[in-house]
Amino acid sequence: MTVDTDFLRKSMTGFGLLAGSANVIMQLGHPAVGYGVFESRVESGQINRHPIKRTRTTLSYLAVAGMGDDKTKAAYRKATNRSHAAVRSTADSPVKYNAFDPNLQLWVAACLYRGFEDVYVALYGPPDPAVADEMYQACHVLGSTLQMPPEMWPADRAAFEKYWEAALNDIHIDPTIRRYLYGIASATFARPAALHPLIGPFFRFVTTGFLPQRFRDEMELPWDPVKQRRFALLLRSASLLNRMLPPVVRALPFNILLRDVERRMRSGRALV
Repeated sequence: MTVDTDFLRKSMTGFGLLAGSANVIMQLGHPAVGYGVFESRVESGQINRHPIKRTRTTLSYLAVAGMGDDKTKAAYRKATNRSHAAVRSTADSPVKYNAFDPNLQLWVAACLYRGFEDVYVALYGPPDPAVADEMYQACHVLGSTLQMPPEMWPADRAAFEKYWEAALNDIHIDPTIRRYLYGIASATFARPAALHPLIGPFFRFVTTGFLPQRFRDEMELPWDPVKQRRFALLLRSASLLNRMLPPVVRALPFNILLRDVERRMRSGRALV
């Protein structure tokens, strides 16, 4: 069993999706990434207009990066490049951005790694340090599956922590992006809209629980010891249920999405 199978694949579970909105907020906490997504002229990538397609595309990328072979990664990179070509700032944009910027892709990959690490620890407990080091090394694929050169990935976990602490200085969520991200945290993209009052508070609670305190502060999302205890209980329950499921069920929906990408490749259909 390869390291990425042991870490990325085990973290790719249906329960792991609970951390998805928090990870999106972390990524978009960087102003260039936030406005790049908020202002994107790629119509099909707008989650509020095309929630199913946007979610499928994002999760398919994770499935390909963590579970796909080199041929599948290359095909998905090419398809994503076509979409990213339109994601550039204009003269009216509050910040400059370019989806091909490898530094921004490093930040996104770092957030994804942190998210997978959180899910893994929640479901399986902390790995031994030596195993954690090997797991970390495998995670460069979260950025190098796109345009981030593998050598940009910090050399080890200590170097990653230094990078992460320095990168947090760039985090700022202004009112415009905060409103957009609050909708994601509250699952306002879900259909039908009648579900929002029912599922919104739960999604917001789970999202806030997975966020580091710096991002909670930027989002102005309250948290307290009582909520932390409830969140810890939720994670313990998810860990127990996850261990009871057969591996093929645990891997849903990522295993299905990877097969879908492979079928699309064989039939010549669009991947993104």
